[in-house]
Amino acid sequence: MKVTLLGRSIILIIAILFVLGSFTPVSSAPEARVFVEYRIGQQAGVRVSLQQAGAKFHYQFEDLNAFVVSLPESALNGIRRNPNVVSIEEDPVRELVRNMPSEAAAVNAESILPEQVVPYGVDMVQARDIWDANRDGRIDKKAPTGAGRTVCIIDTGFYTEHEDFAGVDVQGGYSQTNDDPGLWTLDGYGHGTHVAGTIVAQNNAYGVVGVTPGTASLYIVKIFGDDGLWVSKAHASDLIEAAYLCADNGANIISMSLSGTNKSGKEEKAFNDIYASGILSVAAASNDGVADYHYPASYDSVISVGALDTNKVIADFSNFNDQVELAAPGVGVLSTVPFISAASVTVDGVSYVALGMEFAPTGTISGELADGGFCLPADPVADWSGKVVLCSRGDASFLEKVTKVMDNGGAAAVIYNNLPGLFSGTLGEAGEYILAVSISQEDGQYLVVNQLGELASVENSLLFPASGYEAWDGTSMATPHVSAVAALIWSWNPTFTNVQIREAMQMTAMDLGETGRDVYYGFGLVQAKDALNYLGGGKPGKK
Repeated sequence: MKVTLLGRSIILIIAILFVLGSFTPVSSAPEARVFVEYRIGQQAGVRVSLQQAGAKFHYQFEDLNAFVVSLPESALNGIRRNPNVVSIEEDPVRELVRNMPSEAAAVNAESILPEQVVPYGVDMVQARDIWDANRDGRIDKKAPTGAGRTVCIIDTGFYTEHEDFAGVDVQGGYSQTNDDPGLWTLDGYGHGTHVAGTIVAQNNAYGVVGVTPGTASLYIVKIFGDDGLWVSKAHASDLIEAAYLCADNGANIISMSLSGTNKSGKEEKAFNDIYASGILSVAAASNDGVADYHYPASYDSVISVGALDTNKVIADFSNFNDQVELAAPGVGVLSTVPFISAASVTVDGVSYVALGMEFAPTGTISGELADGGFCLPADPVADWSGKVVLCSRGDASFLEKVTKVMDNGGAAAVIYNNLPGLFSGTLGEAGEYILAVSISQEDGQYLVVNQLGELASVENSLLFPASGYEAWDGTSMATPHVSAVAALIWSWNPTFTNVQIREAMQMTAMDLGETGRDVYYGFGLVQAKDALNYLGGGKPGKK
């Protein structure tokens, strides 16, 4: 086609207008992301119908006789009337089971962990009673260790260069979150790396040790991005694909610290089939502190795990219902992270230990120290221009307090506890914020009484990637304890079935709460040594 000079000019003008935003594009019609189940042998015809309806294809699961597509909602009725379509089902969202850092400061192997620390959960689940019964720090000869079993972790990725994973058998991985499937080794959020440390951190001279002491094998599927979320969030179909990848790459156990509130029939069938194939799936009950079912944990073919504190009491955030099967340590769990974070507040030459608020920026800033009270949204306007503002915890969210300081010109917000000791806080989501840290009640009260008007310097730093360690709370942290116990006892005799391993953990769990199985603790606290004895592999009374 011949284009004249005038035509070229018009095209150029239109292009410029679009770039400048002068043209407002027509908004796209609402879309639905769905499973479309087709009659056996009729997938070709259904594919054509979906293409004609403007569908975007995500997956085809032959085992489920289903496509996963996004298409205009207005096209759904037409697809439903197709005689070769069996059903159309929503593809529900699956999200990371968000945890909070525990009320313990971040630690780093070089400075605070000069020698290896055994996290309390390792002994609470009886792991060392199997592989280090005499507590000499060395793996006992011929003891089951998890070797020969593969745990597949579906999470935010895995920092392979962490010092506590040197020598761990990582069989590979896959990233679903971008165009490069090899980026599963990037874990900007740290959740997957923390989960992995509980399972398989090495038994060495530093850091922490896992329930299996660097001996189980891993396969990694990164399903969430480096902010803990996928751009479009993950869906049940993404989880199905991830679970199939685990199965195809030799997983014996699948560990999932993720959930969603909506059930999916296709997802349930996939996990039923995976269970029938001999794989054991373990998932977090979720962290809302309610009786609602969350999935995949609440499918019968998946072990649902609740979180306990150091006193073996169920955490107040742990979901409770009749699908909870086992409980495990999930409060203040020290494990590996791919970064080292540090924060402080320095006034008059004295530095006070602080914790950076989740999603707050890093950096250093100084200003006159001011008292903001509770920094409540309804408080009168104050002149905090360029100041470091002390806010008492309570009566409003941390985001509301930080926003109040921002709106009044503050340079940084320092929130002090309303109970003794430190605490960790979150701003809830990524955004444009000022520096925000938390400090102890004691330090905050001292600063309010003695140091107002003095120059205060607030620092919040993050070294990434790096070999760090943090204590976190969540059913996310409880789940890998159960996954690792399964690998540990299964490694004694790989000929056992997943059904036998599951039964052993159920029958030997430490009964907590009401007698027998209950909605909070399930069968109780998972016990590795007792489960091994149940299977015939232990030597009771001998250490």
